[in-house]
Amino acid sequence: MFFRQAGVYHTKYAEDRIFFPIPVDRWMVAALLLLSLIAPFVFSSLALSTYLLPWLVWTSAVLGLNLVIGWAGQFHFGYAAVMGIGAYTSIHANRFGIPWELSLLLGGCMASVIGVGFAFAALRVKGLYLALSTLALQFGMDWVISHVPAISGGTQATLQAPPVYLFGQLLDGEISFYYIALAWCLIVTIFMLNLKRSSLGRALISVREKDFAAAVIGVHSFYYKLIAFSASSFIGGVSGAILIFTFYRAATPEQFSINISIELLAMVIVGGLGSIIGSFFGVAFILLMPGQMNNFFGWLAVTLNMPLGIETLSHLPNAVYGSMIIIFLLIEPMGLGKLYNNLRDYLLVWPFGYQQK
Repeated sequence: MFFRQAGVYHTKYAEDRIFFPIPVDRWMVAALLLLSLIAPFVFSSLALSTYLLPWLVWTSAVLGLNLVIGWAGQFHFGYAAVMGIGAYTSIHANRFGIPWELSLLLGGCMASVIGVGFAFAALRVKGLYLALSTLALQFGMDWVISHVPAISGGTQATLQAPPVYLFGQLLDGEISFYYIALAWCLIVTIFMLNLKRSSLGRALISVREKDFAAAVIGVHSFYYKLIAFSASSFIGGVSGAILIFTFYRAATPEQFSINISIELLAMVIVGGLGSIIGSFFGVAFILLMPGQMNNFFGWLAVTLNMPLGIETLSHLPNAVYGSMIIIFLLIEPMGLGKLYNNLRDYLLVWPFGYQQK
């Protein structure tokens, strides 16, 4: 079959650490990359701006959150606040005349500084206490953004995003914004792929499994936790800024509330902790599936001539959607990424499935 690995003998470390040792994996990645590059010319403008662009931006943010939860094993219930810090910092920096590309980096650095500063206190505790500490970050940033007019303009204010100038060239329209989101998503994905096979990634995993055992073998757990929070906050800050500049085009306090942090956490859990491809699946499921479920039940009611009320049509898709999440997690608690890996592992040894027993 396609997933055949027989006869692969690694004689060098570089061969063993290659990204995609099986040819079909490289073909699939190349095909997906080609499809993503030609997507503006294949999909409609509505699909590009409504589905693909937010999917790429939110996937970048979920990869950053997965870094601190899936790799380092630390709770984080305030990631939306981190994205809000990067978004508002980038908008104000751009308004003060700082070039757009530098304002993105400044937003990421500000989110990283605040995230690390908060982590110094939060990482003194563990488990549920750490979760409550990150919730304190979320509520604190919600109050600051809402009640400091110099940042957001007030509780009911909307802060318009300035036009996007990349290296002095004005970028406007969904195609330009889509390629910005695609470029950032590729950068974050490549970073995570390299992190997975680096000494830093292995140290984070050892801290996640048992920080006391990691300390015995010389891994400074607190130091690596700070690195995880710093890198994760930087990715979240830049992702929040790109989300505002390319998708929302304006910033409001409600866009980075506690509900968004819960959705981000759900994307990580449904996709799979520590799974890169699972992050893509989790965002697609949580972000895109509810709208598709609404369209499906609306079409089904019209097709079958079912006299369903507006209230039933508004609640039934949510009930089915929630049931699907429970079923998926019951089948595979490690998320959708693990389901993909199970299918791939089966194809690696097909038709000799007895080798997996």
